[in-house]
Amino acid sequence: MKEFQRSFRELLRYPTAIVSMIMILMAVLLSAYTMVTIPYDEALRLWRGSEEDWYQYPKQAAPAWFNHFTDKKQPISFFLNSADIESASGGTVTRNVETRQDGARKITITYDFDYQYDDFPQDMILYTTTSNTVKKPLVGVVWITPDGRKVNMASYSVTQRDVYRVAQDDKLGRILRADKPIEGLFADPKSESPVPLKGGYQMTVTSTVYEADANLDAELVVHGTRYGIAGTDHKRRDLSIALMWGMPIALAFGLLAALGTTVTTLVIAAIGTWYGGWVDDLIQRLTEINAVLPFFPILIMIGTFFSRSIWLILGATILLNIFGLGIKNFRAIFLQIKESPYIEAARSYGASDGRIIIRYLTPRVIPMLIPQLVTLVPGYVFLEAGLAVLGLGDPFMPTWGKVINDARTNGALFEGLYYWILEPAVLLLITGLAFALLGFALDRVFNPKLREM
Repeated sequence: MKEFQRSFRELLRYPTAIVSMIMILMAVLLSAYTMVTIPYDEALRLWRGSEEDWYQYPKQAAPAWFNHFTDKKQPISFFLNSADIESASGGTVTRNVETRQDGARKITITYDFDYQYDDFPQDMILYTTTSNTVKKPLVGVVWITPDGRKVNMASYSVTQRDVYRVAQDDKLGRILRADKPIEGLFADPKSESPVPLKGGYQMTVTSTVYEADANLDAELVVHGTRYGIAGTDHKRRDLSIALMWGMPIALAFGLLAALGTTVTTLVIAAIGTWYGGWVDDLIQRLTEINAVLPFFPILIMIGTFFSRSIWLILGATILLNIFGLGIKNFRAIFLQIKESPYIEAARSYGASDGRIIIRYLTPRVIPMLIPQLVTLVPGYVFLEAGLAVLGLGDPFMPTWGKVINDARTNGALFEGLYYWILEPAVLLLITGLAFALLGFALDRVFNPKLREM
């Protein structure tokens, strides 16, 4: 315990070690927060879901905070739902029900929002839902601009769930005399070139239901070109889910691979050195054979022809690395420790072979093991991401490499969607840098010769 405290105090002498430990602690806390707030099953369901699960989100929208760095403010997506007024974002929604003398009810839903952007939305969609209706209700949609202009957008009968896409309403485009209906609704009539008129807009949805227990609700979804803290991808998925869940997956894969590889290699080297003879010869021959095997191509073959499960890839990674060249380094150290007086003393009082290997041989190498273990983590994190970028990652898990692969295969670079690639890439670099800095600092603490360099 005292030795651990001394090593920790020595470690705190290095600013890079302090910075790296803070970065790793933040990564661990973020991972814990992610697993609590977004359970694994829910994350998989959302990430594997169809566009219907993400209908409120725009396609390929950059993060909302991009607007802080540009002079031209792009529209941020929002939605207003009369069935769930408390969850409305970007404006307010009111719902009024008036009962007539004949028993029919007039339902008026009003959406109010302030539009202060320098570009037009991608699309504007009205989702209408009815229940307990026999006769189809008739819905009328009215649009009121900040300068008081009133536009009768549409009038149609609805079924259980209807979708009205403004961008596809050619009739509305002709009424507004605009090539694009969205531009016609938001354009400033006093401007020669199409620019949005800023100010407060209102949409009113009016309908009459004829059954006593009938009901009607409507949700207005405005798709902008900005959304959330991380943006969206080609399937409308919120990238923050993959970025957040990518952290615990990357840490788990890197730590388990580094720990499994290093500890197993250490134990195998200790067993071979202690028993010697044919046991040591077999281990050395396996190490030499493994040294010439193409590690990465083997993983590619496993992912291509067998399975892309991340746990299978993790197991294969450990198996292909436990007989690495590190065995020879550990063997050289164990050969010296084997001849130490305290080992002879342990043998003289009848200590078993297992006790000597576990209690006397391997603990002496732990100071060398810890820095090596930490510095191996980034390599395995990048390994998992590299396989995913090649399309060989786990098809179900939302990981950083999977996000980069989706961006690459859907032309993110050609379309200028750099956020799609840079966000997971930056997180990968920060994670790798944190463990690398800590590993170098630990190496200086446990290897006194490096302190003078």
